[in-house]
Amino acid sequence: MLAILFAAYQPVWRAGFIWDDDDHVTANACVVGPLGFKEIWTTSAARICPLVLSSFRVQHALWGLKPLPYHLVTLLMHGLAAVVLWRVLLRLQVPGAWFGAALWALHPVQVESAAWITELKNTQSGLFYMLTVLFFARARLAEAAAGERVRRRNDWIAVGFGVLAMASKSSTVILPLTLGLCAWWIQRSWRWRDAVRLAPFLALTALSSALAIWTQGGEGLIGPEWDRTWPHRIATAGNVVWFYLGKLCWPHPLVFVYPKWVINPRETIAYMPLALVLVTLAALWLGRRRWSRGAFMSFACFLAALLPVLGILDHYFLCYSFVGDHFQYLASAAPLALAGGVLWSTLGKAAGGNRFIRPAACGLVLAGLGFLTWRHAAVFKDDESLWRDTLAKNPACWMANNNWGYDLADLGQAEEAKAHYLAALQAYPNFPEAHFNLAAVLLGEGNTEAATQHYLAAISAKPGFAEAHSDLSNLLVKQGDARGAIQHASEAIRLRPNYPQAHFNLGNALNSQGQLTNAVAEYAAAMRLRPNYAEARYNLGCALYLLGRGDEAVAQLSEVILLQPANAAAGCKLAFILAARGRGREAINLYREVLRQQPEFGAAWRGLAWLLATDPHAELRDGPEAVRLATRAAELAGPPNARALDTLAAAYAEAGRFAEAAATSRQAQALAAAQGQESYAEEIGRRLALYGDNLAYRGGAMSP
Repeated sequence: MLAILFAAYQPVWRAGFIWDDDDHVTANACVVGPLGFKEIWTTSAARICPLVLSSFRVQHALWGLKPLPYHLVTLLMHGLAAVVLWRVLLRLQVPGAWFGAALWALHPVQVESAAWITELKNTQSGLFYMLTVLFFARARLAEAAAGERVRRRNDWIAVGFGVLAMASKSSTVILPLTLGLCAWWIQRSWRWRDAVRLAPFLALTALSSALAIWTQGGEGLIGPEWDRTWPHRIATAGNVVWFYLGKLCWPHPLVFVYPKWVINPRETIAYMPLALVLVTLAALWLGRRRWSRGAFMSFACFLAALLPVLGILDHYFLCYSFVGDHFQYLASAAPLALAGGVLWSTLGKAAGGNRFIRPAACGLVLAGLGFLTWRHAAVFKDDESLWRDTLAKNPACWMANNNWGYDLADLGQAEEAKAHYLAALQAYPNFPEAHFNLAAVLLGEGNTEAATQHYLAAISAKPGFAEAHSDLSNLLVKQGDARGAIQHASEAIRLRPNYPQAHFNLGNALNSQGQLTNAVAEYAAAMRLRPNYAEARYNLGCALYLLGRGDEAVAQLSEVILLQPANAAAGCKLAFILAARGRGREAINLYREVLRQQPEFGAAWRGLAWLLATDPHAELRDGPEAVRLATRAAELAGPPNARALDTLAAAYAEAGRFAEAAATSRQAQALAAAQGQESYAEEIGRRLALYGDNLAYRGGAMSP
C-alpha cells in the first residue's frame, strides 16, 4: 500500500513550501530559532499542535529547509495511518478491510492533507488517532479473550496514543465519541462501565480544548465575518455534512478554497439539510438490528469527527470558506470503510466462484482514485500552481487573489500584484492583509499618502495587526512623524514582543528624535531575536558611534561586513569611523575593497579621494590619484553636489593645483549655502582660506 501511495503522490517529490508553511515551518521562531521546545510546550506558541511543531523542529535540525524530506514525512504519516486503519477495520471485522483503508489512503480529498507540509497536523494526529482506536478496540476484545491484565495494558496504551493525537492537533478531541461508538460496535451494546474506560479520554479532551482556546485566543476572529447568529451556525452545519459526503462520492472539482455559501437563517429551507442529517441518523439507528448497523456506525463516526469543523464553533478558516478538504481527513475514514466493505461484499457475490473478478475490479477503482490523486497533487507543487488553480475554479476568492498578488510582488511584478490586491478588496473591502500588501506596492511607487491610508485601513480592520503597525511606523519615520512612528512601533511590540522588525523600526523612530540610548536598546533587542539582522546591526553601529562608543561601533559594522560583504554603505561607514580614529591605512584598504565589490558606489570614490587628499600621514596621501577619484565621484553624483565638489577641491590642493582648488571650493560653498547647509558652508570657507594661501587641508575623514 505504501509503495502505491508514494507513486500516486509522485508530484509531491518536486514540490516546495506553500502558503502558510512559513508560519508553521520556514519562518516559525520555534522551528528555525531562536525559540525552541521550551516555548513550544509552555507558551501560546504551541498553537493547537505542540507535538507537530516539535516534529518540525527535529526535522529542521536534520535537514534544514529542504522541502522534500518534510513532504516525505507528511506522506509517510498518512501511509502509516492507512495501514493502522486497515488493522482497525480487521479488528472490527469490516469486510474488505484492506480495500476500505486503501480507498481512504488514495482518495483525492486527502491530497490537501498529504501534499501540504503544514497539514502534518492532520497526518501525524491521524496516525495517533488510528492507533488509539486500534488499542482501545483490542482492549475491548481482550476483555472476553485475554483477561483483565491485557485489557488494562491495551487501555493505557490507547490513552498514551490519545495524548499524542491531541498534542498533534486539538481536533482529535472527538476521540471519546469515536471510542464510545467502537465499544458499542464490538459489544453490540453500551455499558456504563464504558464511561469509566472513557474517563481518561474525556479528561484529555478537556485539556486539549483548553490548550486550543489558550493558544488561539480568538486571534483574528474579529469583524463582520464572525458575526454569525446561532441559527446561521446551525443551518451551516447541515450543509457541511452533505458537502463532505458529496465530495467523497464525486471528488470534482476539488478546490483549495471553495466559494463561501450565502445562508439565510430566516428561511425555513436553510434548515432542511440539517433536518435530513438528523432524520438519516435516526432511521439508521432504528434499523440497526435489521439492516443498518454498519451504516449507522459509519454515519455516526463521520458526524462525530466533523463536530469541530461543522461551522458551529469558530475557527479561522471560516473567514475564507465554510468547508475545506483537509477538514474531513479523519471523518472520511468511516464512510469510505463502509463503501469499501459494501463494494467488496457485492463484488464477491457477483463474481461467483471467480477469484480474479473482485481483486481486478477493486484494483481498477484504486487505480482511478490514484490517477485523480496524482493529478490533484500537482496543484500543490508551489504557490503559483496553487493560486492559479484556486482562482480558475473560484475567481472571487479574495484570499487567493491576495496571496497570488503577494507572490507576484515578490517576483517584482508590482502592477500584476496590485491588480490582484484590488480584486481581493473588491470581493472583501475590509480585508486587512490586502490593504497591507497594497500599501507596500503603493509605497514602492512612491505614493506614500495612499500607502499610509491603506496601512491605517488594515489596522482599522484588524487592530492586532502587528506587521501593519510596524510597517506604518517605518513609513512615518521617513515622513518625519517620529511621535506617530514610536506609537505604532510600540504597539507592534506590545502585540508581538518577539517581533524583530518592530524593535528595529522603534529604534529608527527613537534615533530620529535623538534618543540614541533607547534606540541602541531596541536595535540590540532586534538582534537578539534575529542574530543575522544586518540592518539592525548597521544602525546600531552608527548610533554607538554618535554616542562616542567608537570601538563598539567598529565591532558592529565589522560584523555587518562579515554578514554582507557587498554592503557598500556599511563598508564606507566603517572606513569613515576608522579614519576618524586615526586608522587611515585600514580605512583606505576598506574603501578599495568596497570599490572592488561595488564599482559604481559614489560614496566610496569620494571617501577614498578625501583620505588620499587629506590624511595627516604623508605616506598615505596621493594627490593625482585623489583628483582622479574625486573627479569620478563628482561624475557619479550627477547634479552638482557640495560634498563631491568639496572633495575635488581638497584633491586639487593636495596635487598643488590651488587655483582650481579655490574655484571648486567656492562652487561647493555656494551650493551648500543655497541648500541651507550653513554650518557646512562655513566649514568649506575655512578650507577655502587655506587654498588661497597655497595650503592643503589636513583632516583625514569625511562622513559618507
